[in-house]
Amino acid sequence: MSGGPALAIIGTPGDRRVTMFADACARYGLRPPGVVPWTSVLRGEEIRLEPGTLVRIDSPGEDPEADALLRGPGEPSRVGGGARWHASLTVGTARVREAVRRTPGAVLLADPDEIAVMFDKRLCHARLAAAGVPVPPALPGPVEGYSCLRRRLDEAGWGRVFVKPAHGSSASGVIALHAAGSRVRAVTSVELSDGGLYNSLRVRSYDREAELAVIVDRLARDGLHVERWFPKAGVGGLTFDLRVVVVDGVPTHAVVRAGRAPMTNLHLGGVRGDLDAVRDRLGAPGWARVLDACARAAACFPGSPAVGVDVMVGTDWRSVAVAEVNAFGDLLPGLTGLPGSGAEELDTYGAQVRAVLAGWRGPGAAAGPRVRALRAGRGAEAGREAEAEAGPRRAVRTARGARGAEAGA
Repeated sequence: MSGGPALAIIGTPGDRRVTMFADACARYGLRPPGVVPWTSVLRGEEIRLEPGTLVRIDSPGEDPEADALLRGPGEPSRVGGGARWHASLTVGTARVREAVRRTPGAVLLADPDEIAVMFDKRLCHARLAAAGVPVPPALPGPVEGYSCLRRRLDEAGWGRVFVKPAHGSSASGVIALHAAGSRVRAVTSVELSDGGLYNSLRVRSYDREAELAVIVDRLARDGLHVERWFPKAGVGGLTFDLRVVVVDGVPTHAVVRAGRAPMTNLHLGGVRGDLDAVRDRLGAPGWARVLDACARAAACFPGSPAVGVDVMVGTDWRSVAVAEVNAFGDLLPGLTGLPGSGAEELDTYGAQVRAVLAGWRGPGAAAGPRVRALRAGRGAEAGREAEAEAGPRRAVRTARGARGAEAGA
C-alpha cells in the first residue's frame, strides 16, 4: 500500500526524468508524485498543490512547447535565445516558490535562486572561485563579440580557450578555440547554415576567421563566458572528464565521459569510459581530490538536494578543475552508486528519494542528523571524523569540517 509524504514534480509529463523519479518513489512505497507541467507554469496558470506536498523542480526537458515558451518560437534545434530562456525559467521557478509558500505545510525541494546561478556560467564560476573551488581562470567582465574576444585574449596572453554561452547547456554553442595571430581553429557542435546557428550532433571545425566571427558575434548577444583551456588527462587514447552527482552533500554517482573531441558529451559522440581505470590511475589520494572538489562545489548550493558536477583531471593526473555545476545534472540512466557512498544499489533518483525520506529539506528546514550536527557547530569535529573514514563520505565531511572551522573563526 502506497503512503508517505505527498510529492509533486515540476516537469514534463512522460519525460524520462519524471518517470524515473516516479519509479524511485514507487520502490520506496510512496504514492506516485503529481506532475505540474512546465508549460502550465510558464503560461502563468494557477499552480495547485495539496497541503504538505514536497515539491521537486526538474528540467523542462526537450519539450518543444516548453522550449517555445522559454525562449520564444522558432526551430528547436537553433542555438541562441539563452538570455530569454534563463529569464523565463527564473520567472517560472519564482512562481513555483510562491505557490509553495501559500500552500500549508508544502516544502520546496529546491532553491530557485541557486538554479538561476547554476544556469548562468559567469555567476556560477564566480561563486565557485570565491569559495576556493578549483576552476579554470576566466576572462572578467563582458565579452561583447569576436573582436572583443580576440583583444581580451591578447591582453591575457591566452591562445587556447573555451567560449561558452552564458546560459547554455548540453554543450550547445560551446567553442574550443585555438587562436594564434590570424590563424584560428574552432571546434564546436554549432552548424552555421543559411545565416543561422543550429545545434548539430556532429562536432565540426572552423578555420576561417570570418565564419568564426559570425558565430561568436551571434552567441555574444546572450552573453559569453570564456575560460582558459584546461588540458585534460586521457585513458585509452581518449581525453575525459567526469560527471559526478552529489546528493545531500555526498558524491554518490560518477560517470567517465571520454572522446576525441574537446567536448565529451555523450550525445556528441562521447562514450562512457572506464571508471575503475580512472580511479586506479589516480590512486586513492587523487580520487579523493576529485570527490572533494565535487563536494565543495555542491556545498556552494546548499538549497539544492542534488547537483551534477562536471570535473576535469589534468594531464599531470594531480590537478583538478570544476568545469560546471548542473542544476538538472542527475540523468544517468542505469548507473548505481559509488562504493562507500551509501547509494551502491540506488540510481540517482533513488538516492534523492532516500535523502528526502531521511529528512532533507534544504538549509532552512529540518534535515538529517549529519547536517543537523554541522548546523550545531560540529564542523571541526566532522572534519576530524573524516580522517578516519574512507570513500565519498570522507571527501564531503572533510570539506564540511573545514567550512565549519572557518565559520567559527
